[in-house]
Amino acid sequence: QHTTAPPPRYSEASLIKKLEELGIGRPSTYTAILKTLEDRDYVTIDRRKLVPQAKGRLLSAFLESFFERYVEYDFTASLEEKLDEISDGKLAWKDVLRDFWKDFSGAVDDIKELRVTDVLDALNDELAPLVFPEREDGSNPRICPKCGSGNLSLKLGKFGAFVGCSNYPECSYTRQLGDAANPNGENGNGDDGVKLLGKDPYTAEEITLRSGRFGPYIQRGEGKDAKRSSLPKGWTPETIDHEKALALLALPRDVGKHPESGKMISAGLGRYGPFVLHDGTYANLESIEDVFSIGLNRAVSVIAEKQQKGKGGRNGSTPAALKELGDHPDGGGKIVVRDGKYGPYVNYGKVNATLPKGKDPQSVTMEEALALIAEKEAKGGGGKKPFRRGAKKG
Repeated sequence: QHTTAPPPRYSEASLIKKLEELGIGRPSTYTAILKTLEDRDYVTIDRRKLVPQAKGRLLSAFLESFFERYVEYDFTASLEEKLDEISDGKLAWKDVLRDFWKDFSGAVDDIKELRVTDVLDALNDELAPLVFPEREDGSNPRICPKCGSGNLSLKLGKFGAFVGCSNYPECSYTRQLGDAANPNGENGNGDDGVKLLGKDPYTAEEITLRSGRFGPYIQRGEGKDAKRSSLPKGWTPETIDHEKALALLALPRDVGKHPESGKMISAGLGRYGPFVLHDGTYANLESIEDVFSIGLNRAVSVIAEKQQKGKGGRNGSTPAALKELGDHPDGGGKIVVRDGKYGPYVNYGKVNATLPKGKDPQSVTMEEALALIAEKEAKGGGGKKPFRRGAKKG
């Protein structure tokens, strides 16, 4: 029996060759194109092959559905030719830019008027095999496996798209979009997305692996006091065992006291990746393995290098801490009230939220700080209106 095999995945070399054939890009831009695909997690490289990830497929579906003209091969190639003619002095760059912007801004205005639900409905259809893969029992893949009555759909969160139930908040079922290594978007656990890894040897609380709207995570215990930790980059649910879970839940860990200040240096995992922390100064580490292995000497050096760069403070130093409120309940480091150039503000990692005018920095509570941080992170948005979906490419 003859079956048609899918075309082989592109390697970096074969993708560049294809771009050359289509007239897209130039030798000076190929490296930047490939780097962008990787840096933004649109693809991963597996055995020298480029494997599209859920984030990349979602973006591609959105562009093909609502900006089809601008992702067609001939449009990109034509624009490249015009850029070459501009370099040769044959075209005026202002004319090319004006013509492009006239059409593109009109398309953007149309998209800005869409309702979010209409966009998500279109993407649900376009990405159905990825978002709602067929189930082994043949049941409807769009019916929520937890409550049995809600419909699954793409949802939007602070950290991107995820799959959720229409009965929220009564039903809290959520999961990530699938990817090449995990096409069903689930972690292989029960319908509620929970896998028991073991118990904490000190507290006897259950340690579980779960799948939430922001990705897979580890949890110890239940309720609002449960401790949680997201999985670091490069760690997948399939590789997590009891030992690794305990290591993550033990973070942040104390590295040692700084020889000059006498204050403790800690190493941990935050929303921006692995870090070391000393007296309000955060410095990034290269990998999660560094969090578990870094010693005092290297930690002091990393902190010193960060301070020398002078990012984020006056005269190359970190703004003074006026009040420390403690660790953020979701992890990622301490929440600190600092004295900034334009007045006091709440600092959490890379998030800085200005205090309301007249607010005494010493009177700020943890609850007020969390509200300011959430408001700062949530700022943004745009208008919405019914959409016209472009014709699908053949």
